[in-house]
Amino acid sequence: MDTLTALQELIDVVAKLRSPDGGCPWDLEQTPETLTPYVIEEAYEVVDAIKSGDKNHVAEELGDLLLQVVLQAQIFGESGDFTLKEVAEGITQKLIRRHPHVFGDLSVQNVDEVKQNWQDIKAAEKSETVAVSQKFSNKLSGYTRKLPPLIATMKLSKKAADVGFEWDDIDGVWEKYEEELGEFKQALAKESPERQQEELGDLLFSVLQLARWNNLDPSEALQGTNKRFIQRFQKMETFAERPLSEYSLLELEALWQQAKKELKGNG
Repeated sequence: MDTLTALQELIDVVAKLRSPDGGCPWDLEQTPETLTPYVIEEAYEVVDAIKSGDKNHVAEELGDLLLQVVLQAQIFGESGDFTLKEVAEGITQKLIRRHPHVFGDLSVQNVDEVKQNWQDIKAAEKSETVAVSQKFSNKLSGYTRKLPPLIATMKLSKKAADVGFEWDDIDGVWEKYEEELGEFKQALAKESPERQQEELGDLLFSVLQLARWNNLDPSEALQGTNKRFIQRFQKMETFAERPLSEYSLLELEALWQQAKKELKGNG
């Protein structure tokens, strides 16, 4: 089966799942909005598969992500908005348009020139002046719209540092962290849930600045902590003689410390 035939078969299967005549009730209930979490989840699972180095797993997860693209296009097509054909045509034309050094006569000397041309063409497509598209606040807003919060925060702070909005040394970063920690504690004790949420955000932002100054990846760090958390529970279950839910908090803490010690020793 060639690529186009395989893709058409997927399109036909998705259309059948969405058919009012014999389709799947779950699929029929879905909207672009209800499927949004799955788009994000599948994208993360693709990244995780790539990191694992398991090529078969990568292929499987790319299939799951492709399903989300086809399913979204199917739903919009049912409303007469656009189809997968328009999606494919749109991205193809965009790639051609934004790579005049490949598909046209433009000559470039390096990657920086490629990036600059891309930004200029992108601004023209949106009927923006180059000055507007290059406006610093517009760039920052783009990061918050398009990236997960941890990644967006790192991008925002790095870009701000590039234009000189930066501490003189890491002592200033630690002072900011201590300040935000104090404000968060005060908010928890005396202020509204809205203010508590704001102060929590400020505190997390300051923690990420510490990560940036020490060249640490907060996403990787948190992912590592999550994995260790799961590993310790797995180890606790090997020590336990009954379901963990039947243990007291003191007993669970003892199992946790035992698991932590053994995993550290094995590391």
